[in-house]
Amino acid sequence: MDFGVVLQNDPPAWRVVDLAKRAENYGFSHVWTFDSHLLWQEPYVVYSQILANTHRVTVGPMVTNPATRDWTVTASLFATLNDMFGNRTICGIGRGDSAVRVINGSPVTLATLRESITVIRELGNSRAVHHKGNTVRFPWSHGSHLPVWMAAYGPKALALAGEVADGFILQLADPDVVAWSVGAVRKAAADAGRDPESVTTCVAAPAYVTDGTDAGLVHATDQCRWFGGMVGNHVADIVKRYGADGGSVPAALSDYVEGRQSYDYNSHGKAGNAHTEFVPDEIVRRFCLLGPVDTQVRRLRELESLGVDQFALYLQHDAKDETLRAYGDGVIPQMASRPKAKA
Repeated sequence: MDFGVVLQNDPPAWRVVDLAKRAENYGFSHVWTFDSHLLWQEPYVVYSQILANTHRVTVGPMVTNPATRDWTVTASLFATLNDMFGNRTICGIGRGDSAVRVINGSPVTLATLRESITVIRELGNSRAVHHKGNTVRFPWSHGSHLPVWMAAYGPKALALAGEVADGFILQLADPDVVAWSVGAVRKAAADAGRDPESVTTCVAAPAYVTDGTDAGLVHATDQCRWFGGMVGNHVADIVKRYGADGGSVPAALSDYVEGRQSYDYNSHGKAGNAHTEFVPDEIVRRFCLLGPVDTQVRRLRELESLGVDQFALYLQHDAKDETLRAYGDGVIPQMASRPKAKA
């Protein structure tokens, strides 16, 4: 299993770069950031500095969207970074949440998302693509490699991920929901004539390593409750479309949003967000990885058995450095498979 870390582009940007450098030194393979241009600083500027100050990590948004940036501009950003620093970028993309809702926009349709994935991936891989009545390409781009991973929750979005994406991002770590989602993506891939195993699965969720005490678990739960609110934005849309008891969405994913009344994007992705008080402790602990190192390793091995290829941990809480260190010193080594020096 690979490991990624998801950062917010809060100023100062050099703090984000420093966390990325630490993550690489602790064995993380990917550094992701939010992409919401009013709430946080511009990610692609920060990516340039992360890449310049690291050696191996791959960087990208979790997630961008097709609404707030021209697709050819998005592809150009990635292709330029690849030309400057080697092929060390990845594009996580979805229908759009905070970036579009803060400016009173709406998430794009799945048809638009499908088309944007094709345009961004072809251009980002130094290939020509048909777009707006023309065949276009970057004449300056040669040998760029850009995987495109799609974030999804609902049945139709999961099917689209299986049909067209290089990878699938699920932003929660509940094993029951992971099993249902991975199954849906793999079925769609097989139905589309693709190898289901060729679609990489990434589970993204907050991780908070505690000391094993009840008090530590309570504190970690409160620090990560914001995540249930963020997921609730997407789940509420799914429930509105499919219904809460129609069988299309597992109850483990939909039940808790019944208490959701409003959401303040000014507190999006922040610990202590008062608009996430509707999220019960049980949901936080199912959706996130909370507890000491051995508890986290057990959950990660369960996720790995369900087909998860990467766990990307959100680091939006009061123990950023401590969590990175605990993963680097304890979790990642236990999850690694190393050959023996002498047989």
